[in-house]
Amino acid sequence: MEIPAKYDPSKTEDKWYKYWMDNGFFHSEPDDREPYTIVIPPPNVTGVLHMGHMLNNTIQDILVRRARMQGKNACWVPGTDHASIATEAKVVAKLKDEGIDKNKLSRDEFLEHAWEWKEKHGGIILEQLKKLGASCDWERTKFTMDEDMSKSVIKVFVDLFNKGLIYRGVRMVNWDPQAKTAVSDEEVNYKEVQSKLYYVRYQVEGEDDFVTIATTRPETILGDTAVCVHPEDERFKHLHGKKVIVPLVNRPVPIIQDEYVDREFGTGALKITPAHDLNDYEIGDKHNLESIDIFNDDGTMNESAQLYIGEDRFETRKLIVKDLDEAKHIVKIEDYVNKVGYSERTEAVIEPKLSMQWFLKMEDLAKPALDNVMNDNVQFHPPKFKNTYKHWMENVKDWCVSRQLWWGHRIPAYYLPEGGYVVAETEEEAVKIAQEKSGNKNLTINDLRQDEDVLDTWFSSWLWPISVFDGINEPDNEDYNYYYPTNDLVTAPEILFFWVARMIMAGYEYKEEKPFKNVYLTGIVRDHLRRKMSKSLGNSPDPIGLMKKYGADGVRVGMLLCSPAGGDLLFDESLTEQGRNFGNKIWNAFRLVKNWNIDESIEQPESAKQAIDWFKNRLNSEIEQINDLYEKFRLSDALMSVYKLFWDEFSSWYLELVKPAYQKPIDKATFEATMSFFDIMVKLLHPFMPFITEEIWQLMGDRKDSESLMIEKMPESEKYDEEIIEAFEFVKEVISGVRNIRNENNIAQKEQISLKIKGDYENQYDACIVKMANLSDIESTETKIEGAVTFMVKSAEFYIELGDLVDVEEELKKLQEELDYNKGFLNSVMKKLSNERFVNNAPEKVVNVEKKKKEDAEAKIKVLEERITSLKK
Repeated sequence: MEIPAKYDPSKTEDKWYKYWMDNGFFHSEPDDREPYTIVIPPPNVTGVLHMGHMLNNTIQDILVRRARMQGKNACWVPGTDHASIATEAKVVAKLKDEGIDKNKLSRDEFLEHAWEWKEKHGGIILEQLKKLGASCDWERTKFTMDEDMSKSVIKVFVDLFNKGLIYRGVRMVNWDPQAKTAVSDEEVNYKEVQSKLYYVRYQVEGEDDFVTIATTRPETILGDTAVCVHPEDERFKHLHGKKVIVPLVNRPVPIIQDEYVDREFGTGALKITPAHDLNDYEIGDKHNLESIDIFNDDGTMNESAQLYIGEDRFETRKLIVKDLDEAKHIVKIEDYVNKVGYSERTEAVIEPKLSMQWFLKMEDLAKPALDNVMNDNVQFHPPKFKNTYKHWMENVKDWCVSRQLWWGHRIPAYYLPEGGYVVAETEEEAVKIAQEKSGNKNLTINDLRQDEDVLDTWFSSWLWPISVFDGINEPDNEDYNYYYPTNDLVTAPEILFFWVARMIMAGYEYKEEKPFKNVYLTGIVRDHLRRKMSKSLGNSPDPIGLMKKYGADGVRVGMLLCSPAGGDLLFDESLTEQGRNFGNKIWNAFRLVKNWNIDESIEQPESAKQAIDWFKNRLNSEIEQINDLYEKFRLSDALMSVYKLFWDEFSSWYLELVKPAYQKPIDKATFEATMSFFDIMVKLLHPFMPFITEEIWQLMGDRKDSESLMIEKMPESEKYDEEIIEAFEFVKEVISGVRNIRNENNIAQKEQISLKIKGDYENQYDACIVKMANLSDIESTETKIEGAVTFMVKSAEFYIELGDLVDVEEELKKLQEELDYNKGFLNSVMKKLSNERFVNNAPEKVVNVEKKKKEDAEAKIKVLEERITSLKK
């Protein structure tokens, strides 16, 4: 078969992906093999492929393809997440573009639009992953709102409620005014911002005295219900038991005492707004203060504020500062740096807000999840993240699981006409329980009102490794018992708590077993300026565009060339170019070998026998090293190991050693050994570069329709001899030494030269040296050869008599220049070493480096002087 001169990814990638799909190579069913399971971190159904997905899914595919080739029953479960906040925001925006206001739709009407949007746009990212070569079991694709998945979520909510772990109550929550929903503590990002600190005076009721407070949020003054001072603060003891008047709204509020107050901050007096600050809420609860909520759900002022009704909170800040100043309540304003919470989803500034929400008690759930990470039942790679995990788990707070949205899993709580509620998996069960609870047997579903809220998206994805195998609904089913626990999870450190920790909790709660054995935490993909890649910065390349330009294999290699576990990836497009170039190197090497003519009548050269013997040992040593790197999850290093093996050892040394002379045939034994090595190499490369390796493997011999490299056996390391590998490193140095002398003296490669050796030298690889260095002969000598050019490898000295091959005058001039340079260098080193202050005060290591420089320079000078003397004779 004619092999094209250039490898063209556009002609092979779709072809082989279709072939793999058509043959069902990605699909897995339970059998008697060892399972290897990965569940994909489900991307948002709204999502499109970005560089973080590329890295994460490349790593997963490498692990899955290798496991499959190891003979394991590999199952990589794909799917998408319904992403409540993100999806609802996109649907609302789409409706707005069409002139439709969400608030004028019923819940069912809105959900029709949402499902329609999901069917049209959802799953784009999964199709894009196919371009990357992702070998997911697409027949198992799941969506977090599939019927069985939703049933699992509701079942777990009811179970946890019945266990007393889920409760409902008014609590201070993180409110996102843009999404109009509560978000959990983990979904708030705190950023340092340049703010203002406003000093505002409150008049003491019935007196001319004033109390000054300091606040960064003057708009919340309208919700103040107390001023608090430290009970032992002498400055305020005369005010105990009195009241102050809240500026502008003229509300009298008590001056209370509490040790919570930091006497050193601001003025030592603290305004208390229980409805809009977590700490104020706790003080208010302790002192039975009134709570006045002054904000609407969208962050505008409500009627309880009395002033600025309908104005946005930040506009109100400007207005109230102006009015306070005019009313002479502003004492001073200072610049101030403080931390402000932002919604991870919408980037809106979070508003602490009192709200009736559903919560999950976390303390008991967290304990086994912490213990089993700390004892390495679940291993983190890299392990440095254990400390972060430990800190979070030991300080875990109850999880606010309700969201004020329509898209998602609706909370299965039903309110009774006369008050109270019941929690049930179905409407029928809810009616039955409600009848029992109320004693009214005539109650129907029409008498009950289901809670309007949905569950936090993470409340479904924390069940992902269980629910994709239907382990909640059918805990004894075959898939669940076979594939769970899964093997490896590949994800980003920023969702270690959102997702990883909660999946571990769910695993121990519902299976009493870890959900996965290993967690590989990738770094963040950054640009060369170390900025996180994002659409807003415009610094993130389009992954599909990159794959069109460099091929999927090129991009996969490029992503891995700089992505150690847990270390940030500094992406540079030149790396994907390097990946493509590596693919071209493999292709050109294959064409070279495949185009050799075989002559069965010729004998195998000794140099080829020696090269095969060396490379076989080198290859087996490297396979052992690669496997060790895989086990340690050092995938970038594993790739680099295969990369160097192919580029440096196989292409640069082995192929050069065995290739026949120009237009000459090769012997059969050498050709077969070379093709055998090539077969092993493409198998080692396949997890990293699936497309080009499949194309080459199919061209290597006659293949049947159902054959594929991806289901071939991964090579295992056989016995190897370290001494043979080490001996050949010596051979390489000798060949390089001869080549350097050729270059330095402008001696053409076609000119044969003689090599003489003095000292410790074993000649088992002479044939390789003769071929690669183009020598006429190799001889031993007991004495130095005057007038010859020399070099050393270890303790052996090598001589080449140049004779008429070199211009003596030119050589002497060059040697003299080198001698002068080395003498100057030695002189500078000697000045340092003769300086007593340097020798006595510098670290011993630094002094020893200078001493080594002195020894090396003296040795070079001696060799150069001897060489000059011998040339002058």
